[in-house]
Amino acid sequence: MADDGDRHRQSRLFTDDDGEFDAERARNESLPVEDGEVVDTDELADHQRYVEGRGIYDERNRVNDLTGKEWKYATKSVIAEGYPPDVQHDLRGEHGGQKPPRLCADLIERFSKAGDTVLDPFAGVGGTLLGASFCEYEGTGRREAIGFERTERWIEVYETVLERENEERRSRGEPPLAEQNVRHGDCADLIGEIPDDSVDLLLTDVPYWHMDELEQTRNERATRESKLGSFDAGDDAAAESTDAAADAERDGTADDETETRTKAEWLADMAEKFDRFTDAVASDGHLVVFIGDMYREQSYEFLSADLARAIESAAPVTLAANLIWYDPTKDLHVYGYPFSFVPSMVHQNVLVFRPESDA
Repeated sequence: MADDGDRHRQSRLFTDDDGEFDAERARNESLPVEDGEVVDTDELADHQRYVEGRGIYDERNRVNDLTGKEWKYATKSVIAEGYPPDVQHDLRGEHGGQKPPRLCADLIERFSKAGDTVLDPFAGVGGTLLGASFCEYEGTGRREAIGFERTERWIEVYETVLERENEERRSRGEPPLAEQNVRHGDCADLIGEIPDDSVDLLLTDVPYWHMDELEQTRNERATRESKLGSFDAGDDAAAESTDAAADAERDGTADDETETRTKAEWLADMAEKFDRFTDAVASDGHLVVFIGDMYREQSYEFLSADLARAIESAAPVTLAANLIWYDPTKDLHVYGYPFSFVPSMVHQNVLVFRPESDA
């Protein structure tokens, strides 16, 4: 078995005249390269294996199927990526709260393993379901996904998107995306069908505004007005936050709720639901929740912190992380100028919970 000296001598064989390691030359010689050095696979421990192009994988990994190099990148607290408007985006865009399927795929890769079960109790137009299917070809392996959705139109959109996407994939000679299990109904009822400890990852974008009242219209004025009654905002506050509210809707902070509720009522409802959801999640699983903050009545509404506290107070879970999805391609808008500083929201919070151990 080679010692450290042997490895360094091997690396020097692929050093250029300037003393820089020539990784491309080493790869051309079919030698595995990791962090600028040739990997001596004979030196790997029994629980390690080299994955071509991805790095060294540790078989003891119980969280996901990422290699050490991929894990390191995945722990970044900010996801600074503007996902392109693909995957039939125009059709999915009927739902104000849709999330990019490839963003969902990235999160699924971080918090589950191939073959695991992923649950989205607020499935919408199926970003989580599509993401679970994408993992089969663009990630670390397909996951089985279950989605609950009470609005039939959004289920129709998911099914149409999948059909169109697969038609395009077949035309390019690519294998089709798997159809996932989407169920029509209220999540409060459907969660009773899911056995305890059978879900490895819950990934969802929580609802809290009454978007069904729009009857799927995309008229910008109607979209903006849909927010004006949210959380007991008065007429003056509504007038001040019209643009910000519409922007928040486009960012995905809208939902399918038909009734106007106070923030306290919304938080209580979410806490009760997540208490029930957690029973379905395995003890070594995760709950990952999208939630956007908002600005109203000249005050920043820290909804992500409010929701995290509400869920922790009701469900047997612990907040493990708050990731930030920052979209650098998002348009900026000037709010309040020149009289008051009002933030232009370009981020979403991604709360990560772990079930509490019984031990």
